[in-house]
Amino acid sequence: MIDPEQNIRKITPEEYTRLESQGCEALNWNDVDIQEGLELGNIRNVKFSGPVTIYRGVTLRNIGDLGGCSIRENAILENIASLEFEPEALHGVGVQVAVLDETGTRSVPIYPGLSSQIATLMARDPRWRQKKLETGLPEFLDSKATAAEIGEGAVIKNCGQIKNVSIGNEVVIEGASRLVNGTIINNASSGRALTYVGSGVEAENFILEDGRLESKASILNCYVGQGCVLSHGFSAQDSIFFANSSMENGEAHALLSGPYSVSMHKGTLLIGCQTSFMNAGSSTNQSNHMYKLGPVHWGLLERGVKTSSGSYLMLGAKIGAFSLLMGSHKTHPDSSEFPFSYLFGDERGATVVVPAVMLRSCGLLRDEMKWPTRDKRLKRKLPLHDRITFNVLNPFTVDAMLKAIPVIEELLSKPADDDLYVRYKGMKFTRAALERAKNLYSLAIFKYLSMVLPDHKFPRPDDKEPAEWIDLGGQIMPREYLNRILQTEDISETEKICDEAMQRYDELQLQWIASRFGEWWREREHHIQVNAEKFDEMVEEDRQQYLQMLDRETEMLSL
Repeated sequence: MIDPEQNIRKITPEEYTRLESQGCEALNWNDVDIQEGLELGNIRNVKFSGPVTIYRGVTLRNIGDLGGCSIRENAILENIASLEFEPEALHGVGVQVAVLDETGTRSVPIYPGLSSQIATLMARDPRWRQKKLETGLPEFLDSKATAAEIGEGAVIKNCGQIKNVSIGNEVVIEGASRLVNGTIINNASSGRALTYVGSGVEAENFILEDGRLESKASILNCYVGQGCVLSHGFSAQDSIFFANSSMENGEAHALLSGPYSVSMHKGTLLIGCQTSFMNAGSSTNQSNHMYKLGPVHWGLLERGVKTSSGSYLMLGAKIGAFSLLMGSHKTHPDSSEFPFSYLFGDERGATVVVPAVMLRSCGLLRDEMKWPTRDKRLKRKLPLHDRITFNVLNPFTVDAMLKAIPVIEELLSKPADDDLYVRYKGMKFTRAALERAKNLYSLAIFKYLSMVLPDHKFPRPDDKEPAEWIDLGGQIMPREYLNRILQTEDISETEKICDEAMQRYDELQLQWIASRFGEWWREREHHIQVNAEKFDEMVEEDRQQYLQMLDRETEMLSL
């Protein structure tokens, strides 16, 4: 397109004659526009198959087909089978990703700037999208449209087919096999780009934003967000990945991968579930298929769930926060009332729960300190799309523990069955585990209070009904904010409400404590410090035992 202000003009016969002498050809040289000052010597062996605008500083070499786009300043394109754009191509914006339920009833349209919070809202409450957003959604997605261009300073080398893929400034693509209908975005400042596409990558109907696709990763109908890395042959379909998730070797289908979800092993299948701060062991497997009706089940792994090698979970299921899942679970467990638990699958696939025992782990609060230091978004000074509450002990997890204590007391008031288990909602508990859990939950709550209460003093009692808190895609907030969101008809307004909840987190947390903690806890205000120290001692004991075990192993393996 001719633009006098940028000195864009039609290529002259003398110029295209020179290009022809350098191995170039064009279906129509009138479709080739250039910026004044372009060095023609850097353009060799290119077949121009459609309209193209080439800016100063561009290098083009050995391209089979090139057309339908603008190539911005100082971009380098070499050894590409084809790089073409069709008129009206959407570049992946608006692709419907069928997360959680593979039938598409909870699909999320992807676009630049998609946040974990918005995706979670759309997937978990599809009625909100259908009733509140549907009218304005097309116009919103239009506002997120990306250009048919190769960005300034982009580097694309040794690639196969690239079709209808908008490529941002300073994006590097090396050795990709096939990229179709997508947008690749770099939001970082000059010289700090994180976005990268590497060898053997195949991607179709996708958006990659400030993330990396490497070493034969393969994606279809996916959004890969800020700081995320998919590599080593990982394959994903109809899945969405948010801040700093890292996936290798295995596969994902209909996965809503919240912040810091990690899977590193071959044979691991994450399917039809939502995660955050998750770590999947080797050969972790999930099943969402009902023989008569198809893949209609989905599940929720609350924040911090870890799965052991070979674990199996039959969906639908809901696993409580910061729990460890081991063995085979076939009874659709809901352990959300018991966070920080070990969950064992017995020989019949039933779930045996050991509540609260994860609280003893020295790795738990270490993870809380580790996650912010590994935030790739901060190191690149990116605009942050996903809001993340890193605290392990927070109103969401603490409220679950507060509710668990009376449930445990009720269970302990009942006799065990003949097999010595106490049963609750299809799960099995030993009395000893329940007794221990009551104490562990209490210590953890005191530890939480010691961390958030100034001078270990409760705020003035509040007669208001205590707010329920939720985890919205990695952000902890009061449910009242969710209720406000569900009345909005505009995604931008929704994002503002999420920002407000994030900014007011500390204030809202103290308000919650004022209304949630009653007389029993306030009478023990002077016990906060001593019980917090008991919690710390327990964790330190676990750490010392771990170090001693390592010392024994080191001695055993030494020469």
